[in-house]
Amino acid sequence: MPHTGAGRKRGQKILSWENLTYTTRVTAAFAFIAVMTALVAIGVLSFVWEQHFQTYSQDNMKSLAENTAHKIEESYRETGTLYSRDVQAIAEYAQSLSSGVGIVVVDNIGQSEVYNSTRMKMGNSASPAPNDGPSFDGGPSLAPGVNFNGMEHANIIVDGVAIGSVRVWVYGSETLVTQADEEFRNNSYQAMVFAAVLAIVLASCIGFLFARTLVGPINRMTSTAKAIKEGDLSARTDLHGEDEIARLGETFDAMADSIERDRELERRLTTDVAHELRTPLMAIQSTVEAMVDGVFAADEERLETVNSEVQRLSRLVDAILRLSRLESRSTPMKKEIVDVGELINGIVSTHEAFVSDSGLTLSYEMERNVCVLGDADMIRQATANLISNAVRYTPEGGHISVRVRRGEIMAAIQVEDTGIGLSPEEAKMVFSRFWRADAGRTRESGGLGIGLSVVKEIVDRHHGWVQVEGAKGRGACFTIHIPLYKDEGQQKGQKAQKSRGKSRKDQK
Repeated sequence: MPHTGAGRKRGQKILSWENLTYTTRVTAAFAFIAVMTALVAIGVLSFVWEQHFQTYSQDNMKSLAENTAHKIEESYRETGTLYSRDVQAIAEYAQSLSSGVGIVVVDNIGQSEVYNSTRMKMGNSASPAPNDGPSFDGGPSLAPGVNFNGMEHANIIVDGVAIGSVRVWVYGSETLVTQADEEFRNNSYQAMVFAAVLAIVLASCIGFLFARTLVGPINRMTSTAKAIKEGDLSARTDLHGEDEIARLGETFDAMADSIERDRELERRLTTDVAHELRTPLMAIQSTVEAMVDGVFAADEERLETVNSEVQRLSRLVDAILRLSRLESRSTPMKKEIVDVGELINGIVSTHEAFVSDSGLTLSYEMERNVCVLGDADMIRQATANLISNAVRYTPEGGHISVRVRRGEIMAAIQVEDTGIGLSPEEAKMVFSRFWRADAGRTRESGGLGIGLSVVKEIVDRHHGWVQVEGAKGRGACFTIHIPLYKDEGQQKGQKAQKSRGKSRKDQK
C-alpha cells in the first residue's frame, strides 16, 4: 500500500500544471479565455432575451393593436359602421403580419364582437349586420378573457367616444412572444454555442502556434547554452529583431562573446604568467647550476645577477597579488576628499629625476580646487603607473605632459606622451593583463604588463573610466575620469541655481 501511494503521488506530480510544457499551458490558457468569453457572451444574450426582448415583443403587439384601431377608425368615418368588409380586411391583414397572433375587434356600443380570429359569426340581434357586411359561421371562441394579462388593448375612438376596441394576443403565450420570436431565440442560442465551440478551437490553434513561435527561440537559447556548457564556446543563437525575445537572444550572444573572450584571456593569462615566471626562474637556475658546477665563480657579480632576477620575480608576484586584491575588492578603499591638483603635483615632482634620466622632458598643468572623493594612495598609484608607462614607451628626446582639469561632473587626469603610440586594435587591449606593445617587449626596461590593468581597476573602484587616444608613431594619451566631489553647500547652491533658472523660464 505505501508503494501504491507513492506511485499515486508521482502521477499527480506528472499531471500538475507546473509539469506541463509551456506550449500546452499557453494553448490551455487561450482555450480557457475563449470559454470564458463565450460564457459571458451567452449570459449577456440570455439577459437581453429575458429582460429586453419580452418588452420589445409587448411593444410590437401594442403597436399592432393601435395601428389596427386607427385604420378601423378611418374606415368607420367613411362607412359609419364597424360591420363592414373593410374592417374584416383590416383585421385579417393585421393578423397576417405576425403568425400565431389572435385579434378580436369589439363593438363597445352594441357589446358584440365585430371580428374574432378564432371564430366567425353574424352580428347579434341587437346590432344586426348590414346586407353588405361579413357573413360568418358561428362557433365557440378561443380568445382569452378580457382580464388576460398577455393581451394588449387599443380603443377605436371617434369624436372622443370609444366606439370599439381591438384586442391582440399570442396563442399559447402570456408574454406576447410569438412562435417566430421563440424560434429566432433558439436559433440564436444554437448559433452562440456553435460560435463558442469554433472560438475555442480557433483560440487553441492560435495559442498553440503562438506558443510554438515563442518557444522556438527559447529552445534555441537552451540548446546554445547547453553547447557552451559542453565546451563549444563558438555556439550562438543568431537571434535578431526588435522584440524582447530577440533582444534577449542578442544579449545572450553578447554574453557568450564575453565568455569566449574571457576564456581566451584566461588562456593567455596562464601562458603569459608562465612565460613571465619562467624567464627569471631559468636565469636563476642556470646561474646557480653554473656556480655549483664550478663553471662560474660565486662572486659578487654572479650573486647580483641572481638577486636582480629574484627582485624581478618578487615584483611580478607583488603586482599580480596587488591586481588580484583590487579585483576581489579585498583591499579596503579609503574615502576622503582629495585635491587632485596638489596630489598629482607631488607625483610629478618625485618623477622629474626619473623622467630626466630617461632623456625625456616633463611638463605639468593643473586647475585649482579640483577635488574628488576617493583613496589618495590608489589615485597616486594609478597616475604613477601612467607616467611610468609613458616613460617606458617614449624614446629619448620625447616629451610627457601631465594635466589636471575640471569638467562639469568629472575630474580629468591626463598623461600624454610622444612615444611609439597605439593602433586602434592595441588601444582595445592595453588594459589586458601582461599585454605590452610589441616594440616594448624587446626593451630592457620593459614592464611587467600589469600596470594598466591596475589603473583600470583603481578607476573602476572610484566609479570612473579611462579614455585611451593615440595613433601609431605619434604618441598616446591616457585620461582618467573620476566624479568630482560636491559638498552639501555646493549641492544646495546648484539646486537653488536650477530652481531660479526654472522660475525665470516660467516667468517668460
